[in-house]
Amino acid sequence: MKKLLISACLYGKKCRYDGGDNLIAELDLLRDKCTLIPVCPEVSGGLETPRNPSEIVGDRVVMNDGTDVTAEYTKGAEIALGTAIENGCEVALMKAKSPSCGCGRIYDGTFSRTLTDGDGITVRLLKENGIKVFNETQIKELLEYISEE
Repeated sequence: MKKLLISACLYGKKCRYDGGDNLIAELDLLRDKCTLIPVCPEVSGGLETPRNPSEIVGDRVVMNDGTDVTAEYTKGAEIALGTAIENGCEVALMKAKSPSCGCGRIYDGTFSRTLTDGDGITVRLLKENGIKVFNETQIKELLEYISEE
């Protein structure tokens, strides 16, 4: 059975910046097809829940109060990659728009809820290391990908 790295918030863990989760309805379907390996790079990197929202600004990650949390995001990304490698995960399902887990589109750094093309810190690292990444809006594509393998 394939092993799927999954953002812990999509798995139902209350680790979002606001203390909530992003539990997906397809969790049981994914469990039937894969072994799920949940990670929250932000918490693993040392950030608390709840915490101020963060966005990527240039080459830094900053909270909406100006606090630079690049080091925490980088550490969390490295831990997530290590977890993926240790568990043999070749594919990941990560939280859309997040400065850590966003895949394809992320918030633009203005804290105005404006999206721009790009990947979060963790997703960049996963992709650089050959891990195929999807977000929760691409579950159909993820299931097709897993079925082809």
